[in-house]
Amino acid sequence: MAAIELTIDGTREAVEAPTHRTLLEHLRLSGRVGTKEGCAEGDCGACTVAVVAADADGEPGYQAVNSCLVPLAALAGRTILTVEGVAEDDLHPVQVAMVEQGGSQCGYCTPGFVMSMFSGYYQSERPLGDETVEGNLCRCTGYLPIRQAATSLGPALPDDPHRLRLEGAHEPLEAVAYRYDGQRFFRPVTLTGALQLLAEHPDAQLVAGATDLGVEITKFRRRFPTLISLEALPELQMLEDGPEAAVIGAGVPLSHLEQGLAGTFPALDEMLRWFAARQIKNRATLGGNLGTASPIGDLPPVLLALDAEIEVVGAEGGRTLAIADFFTGYRQTALNSGEIILAVRIPKALAAGAARRISFSYKVGKRGTDDISIVAAAYALDLADDGTVVRARLGYGGVAAVPVRAGEVEDLLEGQTWSEELAAAAAQRLRQAFTPLDDHRGSADYRRRLAGNLFLKFYSEYPTGARERAA
Repeated sequence: MAAIELTIDGTREAVEAPTHRTLLEHLRLSGRVGTKEGCAEGDCGACTVAVVAADADGEPGYQAVNSCLVPLAALAGRTILTVEGVAEDDLHPVQVAMVEQGGSQCGYCTPGFVMSMFSGYYQSERPLGDETVEGNLCRCTGYLPIRQAATSLGPALPDDPHRLRLEGAHEPLEAVAYRYDGQRFFRPVTLTGALQLLAEHPDAQLVAGATDLGVEITKFRRRFPTLISLEALPELQMLEDGPEAAVIGAGVPLSHLEQGLAGTFPALDEMLRWFAARQIKNRATLGGNLGTASPIGDLPPVLLALDAEIEVVGAEGGRTLAIADFFTGYRQTALNSGEIILAVRIPKALAAGAARRISFSYKVGKRGTDDISIVAAAYALDLADDGTVVRARLGYGGVAAVPVRAGEVEDLLEGQTWSEELAAAAAQRLRQAFTPLDDHRGSADYRRRLAGNLFLKFYSEYPTGARERAA
């Protein structure tokens, strides 16, 4: 492929650019300066654009994404709208609402807010809630009129031109083999093709949603000679909620997962709520969160608490790993060379002799959905009818070099009656169970205290093993 082909604001373009160039860089270099750069790491939302992609039901829709994080090559074949492209003959209803409500002050953040609300405007959520713009920061603190603008919007009209353009707009992604000045970007469309490429380029960097890779490119100026995107592999897009287990393809966007498994695993629901803002969840994947092997990844503690299994595949075939065996060291996993994560399986069965399960998760960060964890914790207790803890799983992130279970405390809990005294004893042990590091997000002592106090919070919300916790 000699050029990256994509459609921006209705214009088909063929672009020759380095594989590390982001969509935001291309937009601004091509004169579309309405899209702003703020943080360049996916936190502020000033760079938000809308990408036409399938929603959780497989229907085409507008997805808000951070253009600062997505390599341009990863969007080959996509249709993209920027703030310059939303107005037709007149301002778009979202823009009108922002004007009428006084939602723009200095104006720098306004294009990002407009694009987030534009994407939400064509979804089923009515009225638009805070989750629509939770990934956008207004440094002038003009949130009240912005929220009023969002809640004032009604549903899009049937003849709305942007709605009409969605009809039949989404097509399967095509294969990409792009080269530029010694750099290579591949997007295979078959699993066999992906494994063959990985065998040919063993040092290649795999790409899922690029939300972590984008930070490496923009903040740390890292350059990757070969990128292999897994986004177009149908095998990685499965999402099955069966009677015995849920199976989640490694490439399923977290916003799809959030909707598709809503209510199935309370701990997963809660962590997805705080995982990140909408723009990130529209691109980030479960496989990517596992593959980066970050000790402060939000989802591994949940998977540890739920005894998840990871299905991986390589040229020699597939195998299944227990999540507890997956992380082998700081930023290291049990994946062999040439293997990729295919799916995650979360079993639903209770432990033998258990009558019910209580499970929840907690994330402590400085800025809610716009920050990574200081400590993340997830708990799952299987209880007998008399309140005896039959099986305990306590997963943590941010307290060690890898996401980890508190095995000794699990042993303390099992066989005992769920009570305030037991929870207090477990919390005391948890404060001594880990040796976290000090860093600018929190001291080691603070993290140790959180490890115990979060478990006490868990008991306070589920004191008898029933679901007393308010929604």
